[in-house]
Amino acid sequence: MKHILVTGGAGFIGSHTVDLLLAQGYQVRVLDLLQPRVHPHGWPSYLPEQVERIQGDVRDTDAMRRALEGIDGVVHLAAYQDYMPDFSTFFDVNTTSTALLFELIVRDRLPVERIVLASSQSVYGEGHYRCDQHGFFQPDFRSDDQLARGEWEILCPECVQVPASPVLISEDLVKPHTPYGISKYALEMTALNLGRKYGIGVTNMRYSIVQGPRNSFYNAYSGLARIFTLRLLHDQPPIVYEDGQQRRDYVHVLDVARANVLCLEHPQAVDRSFNVAGRKATTVLEAAQLLGAVCEKSSIEPQISGEYRFGDTRHTVSTGAALEQLGWESERDLETIYSDYVEWVRQQPNLSDFYANSQQAMRRAGILRHSAATE
Repeated sequence: MKHILVTGGAGFIGSHTVDLLLAQGYQVRVLDLLQPRVHPHGWPSYLPEQVERIQGDVRDTDAMRRALEGIDGVVHLAAYQDYMPDFSTFFDVNTTSTALLFELIVRDRLPVERIVLASSQSVYGEGHYRCDQHGFFQPDFRSDDQLARGEWEILCPECVQVPASPVLISEDLVKPHTPYGISKYALEMTALNLGRKYGIGVTNMRYSIVQGPRNSFYNAYSGLARIFTLRLLHDQPPIVYEDGQQRRDYVHVLDVARANVLCLEHPQAVDRSFNVAGRKATTVLEAAQLLGAVCEKSSIEPQISGEYRFGDTRHTVSTGAALEQLGWESERDLETIYSDYVEWVRQQPNLSDFYANSQQAMRRAGILRHSAATE
């Protein structure tokens, strides 16, 4: 393979993947819509000049056909993600674009050998749990009634009142419950089955929470690092939802780019789905405190609001053991992730606190809600 298409290649994960592909001698073409909420100023300055650029929508047949001309491999990263109830858009962008990609390759008999696709740990829903008495189970999502009472933990469905223990999530069992997660799992099934049928090597990448430089602070979905950093740099406390004890794992965007390129090339990555994970569980409160230290704002204590975002998972920590068997590992710890991100944010012009607007929008949409813990 010599010529690679990266959809969403102007974006966060995409641009770092582009950099690594170029460094390894590939010719790279980027197809990107340049959504104003992510790229308000058009093509980003960090995208190398030698990259061939096409501005277009992955749902547009003509744009996709032009982008695929002469291509040997595809890294399909273009996606739609938001907290808003844009249910049809999740499937239209994430799943239908994947079907269109295969449709054009098959119909036009294009010589595409490999496709790497962006999935998400959201395909696991609330994750994997174990009860000391009743064993392993995959929980349903937490009900609004439970969350409104300020009862945050996952309960064993048999014990009912006894909190269960989260376990590291491996790739074998999925149970998505958000439109975004369902759209990503539908993407996976579309790609794997069409890849098998038509002899195209497919790999799905189930990213944990990816953080690092170029994670646009214009995009409300870009994670707690964005929200907390902007608050801290404006001498405002990070606002932590629920009780702050939610566990997550984080992975550096440079490690994710390495995983993408590895799976594009590795023969044992074909016809598989991999977690791309940091493996270490960190509570949201711990993450907020670490960011405070990195921002040199340790005196600003996080504020635990008791509010909750309906649809958020309680604990989600994945294992990257399967991908590690191919030679990959997460090389950068959370302090490095945050240090790199904060350094990048400080270099951005016209830095503003976008937090309040996104918080108000989530309240209007009924996503951010009060619990008994706020009373």
